[in-house]
Amino acid sequence: AGLTVAGELIQLGYRVTVFEALHKLGGVLVYGIPEFRLPKAILQAEVDQLAEMGVEFRTNHVVGRTELVDELLGRYDAVFIGTGAGLPYFMNVPGENLNGVYSANEFLTRLNLMRAYRFPEWDTPIKVGKRVAVIGGGNTAMDAVRTAKRMGAEHAYLVYRRSRTELPARAEEVHHAEEEGIEFRFLEAPLAVTGNGKGWVTHIELIKMQLGEPDESGRRRPVPIENSNYTLEVDTVVVAIGQGPNPLIPRTTPGLKTGKHGIITIDPETGATSKPGVFAGGDVATGGATVILAMGAGKKAAQAIHEFLC
Repeated sequence: AGLTVAGELIQLGYRVTVFEALHKLGGVLVYGIPEFRLPKAILQAEVDQLAEMGVEFRTNHVVGRTELVDELLGRYDAVFIGTGAGLPYFMNVPGENLNGVYSANEFLTRLNLMRAYRFPEWDTPIKVGKRVAVIGGGNTAMDAVRTAKRMGAEHAYLVYRRSRTELPARAEEVHHAEEEGIEFRFLEAPLAVTGNGKGWVTHIELIKMQLGEPDESGRRRPVPIENSNYTLEVDTVVVAIGQGPNPLIPRTTPGLKTGKHGIITIDPETGATSKPGVFAGGDVATGGATVILAMGAGKKAAQAIHEFLC
């Protein structure tokens, strides 16, 4: 969303500055989406084009810590928040803090942005091992499990508590995963992660589920089957059960309203927040969604910012 806003506004004649918390530009497109789905060279070409058009980029700049939104408003006429939903949710089961247990965000960031797949040429190693269990059923889970397979895992499991019918991932991603040999374990849910004396994960305890009545999402609720739990040998566990916005900016920005799960409250047609001159869009205002929806939100917000400044 942020890059889209920058591209739209620079073409309207505004001076645009993009602040990036990491050392590499591109947000989730560069750290979250694997190379086999989005080659980094394509994204870099887009960023280079924005720079040539006059967009100023500042990396390693954490808004909310390096500088507050209110301070930015003292130097800029409008601020757009497009910080995404990068705060991972966890399972809250015993053993989740063992070595070898990653959030999908960390797992994919280490591999994509920090190039762990090229260790020791790049100095951010990651342990994959022969058996990897990815917990979740969305597109991020698919990215993680397919990446694990490419990293040499002999068994890459996708553990999902509902059936194939309820999988939220795109059908195309599921199809590709099946073709690549991903092992789906439907109607199973984690109870605990166990490890060895050195603090490394060795097994995950799972319980079989059955589908009950529909819940608030409209999908049938998974119900545990009594005495059906068993252990599965694993070297790595990746938790991909969702993520939400980082609370840093809302906590340091008086007057910025948030809703459920810390999502910034906006006017869906304009991206305007409760704070005058501040706009937001993408996952930070909707929760985890798609790149296309974030780009659409960016276009709407850019037009609204233009009208606000005219």
